[in-house]
Amino acid sequence: MREIVHIQAGQCGNQIGTKFWEVISDEHGINPDGSYIGDSDLQLERIDVYFNEAHGGKYVPRAVLVDLEPGTMDSVKFSSYGKLFRPDNFVFGQSGAANNWAKGHYTEGAELIDEVLDVIRKEAEASDCLQGFQLTHSLGGGTGSGMGTLLVAKIREEYPDRIMTSFSIFPSAKVSDVITEPYNATLSVHQLVENTDETFCIDNEALYDICLKTLKLTHPTYGDLNHLVSNTMSGLTTCLRFPGQLNADLRKLAVNMIPFPRLHFFMPSFAPLTARGASAYRSLNVNELIQQVSIC
Repeated sequence: MREIVHIQAGQCGNQIGTKFWEVISDEHGINPDGSYIGDSDLQLERIDVYFNEAHGGKYVPRAVLVDLEPGTMDSVKFSSYGKLFRPDNFVFGQSGAANNWAKGHYTEGAELIDEVLDVIRKEAEASDCLQGFQLTHSLGGGTGSGMGTLLVAKIREEYPDRIMTSFSIFPSAKVSDVITEPYNATLSVHQLVENTDETFCIDNEALYDICLKTLKLTHPTYGDLNHLVSNTMSGLTTCLRFPGQLNADLRKLAVNMIPFPRLHFFMPSFAPLTARGASAYRSLNVNELIQQVSIC
């Protein structure tokens, strides 16, 4: 199969990445302990792209979880889907990056990078035909932006012929007031231009506006924003995870979407937009879906 190794870096990257695994596990009929409880052959036909089948029929995500402090890792481990991930694939430091791109890229992150690359190599070697890597991270913090882009550069050196994709969360003053966010984002985008093949740009301000104006939430939380991102990521990767003719792998997606190699930044639109827990109470027609996508 054409496997993808998923990497999630920093607090934001891990929270979004974990939510993504919850969504696609549900779509493929995988319960929180990794066993298959689905009822369709389509769920298993291309499950190897994101999951590795271990002993006893247990499905394990091809995921590497990275952070420079243990707090986020602990919250993932003790979450409802924490048992799904391979324990050896949690790699974390103790000091944090303090929202400083340079600490993530040159000092604290650089000290941890070899350990992370060892885990990535093991996942790559366990694949039959690796098609590429995908990274979830934010550009506003220190670990996701600094260490995330360092990881991208190192993976590009080691696997120059594999596709490198990122889901990058762009910062907004509406959602967070960290003073270093614009600098972290500027330094990160330069690295993404040089070292990724496809970058899906997800704007925190747009997510916040969707929660306020479309979903009518008075006080959106990070959980609400992550719900939107994980559904969008699930939609974007559907063509990779299920049989189909169009954009069946990352390279075909790049060929169809990118006019020039450095212009590889995508702005996704998504419909239907529903608040957490509200989808069971709605039915949409085609006209409403098209209208929502066009105004996203």
